[in-house]
Amino acid sequence: MSASTVTVSPDWLRLREPADAAARSLGLRWTLGRVLADTPRHVVHDLGSGTGSMGRWLAPRLPGRQHWVLHDRDAALLAVAAAHPPAAALDGAAVSVETRTGDLTRLGADDVADATLITASALLDMLTLEEMERVVARCVQARCPVLLTLSVTGRVRLTPGALLDARIETAFNDHQRRRAGERALLGPDAAAAARDLARGRGARVLVAASPWRLGADAAALAAEWLTGWLAAAVEQRPDLLDPVAGYAGLRRAQLAGGGLGVLVDHVDLLVLPPR
Repeated sequence: MSASTVTVSPDWLRLREPADAAARSLGLRWTLGRVLADTPRHVVHDLGSGTGSMGRWLAPRLPGRQHWVLHDRDAALLAVAAAHPPAAALDGAAVSVETRTGDLTRLGADDVADATLITASALLDMLTLEEMERVVARCVQARCPVLLTLSVTGRVRLTPGALLDARIETAFNDHQRRRAGERALLGPDAAAAARDLARGRGARVLVAASPWRLGADAAALAAEWLTGWLAAAVEQRPDLLDPVAGYAGLRRAQLAGGGLGVLVDHVDLLVLPPR
């Protein structure tokens, strides 16, 4: 992605990997398996691969030999991915990995010409509309299935609820649409934009919910998510600083006592090439 994109830490990606794996749509994965049933060898291009969690989740769920091409602008994240490749395929076939550092929004047709599958995870909301148009165009032109998972929708539900929840959610979502340098990001509007752009190019798009459900067993992730959620909301709306201080203390106490449930809504898209 471009140089002005927000960086992501390996620690955050490691912390969220189990929740991501639990959230991704098994229905879309099953449909993808049917679509790829007659493909003897998979060449999978993973866009914005980070530390390679998508490959570690999906490769063992697909049969046949696989070669994963991991694209990311962050060479440090790619080094982690290369050191922790996916396990063997579903039928025990070999899985190999290569990494490519660069701007994934500027991929040419030759860069994905050999793809039998394109994937991305938790990527779309960090793109601008112009970047999304380029990425979707390249994916549809590749004429292979495209699995885009874990795009935030902006909807959050905390249990028990509190009066400040809705104001924080709105402020956070506005923050996600912020300008990063000269880039107006799509944030929670990204999944709908990708769906519409792909359908506009004749592709078939299947959509499935893939929410994080964070309880006591994911307290560390929930605490880290809560910190980021509140910080972004206050950055967007400084007038929330004082009320959020008390709210944060309450929510952290509930987390520590195992009494807070967090649902962070995401959606997965499976884009199938035009007939």
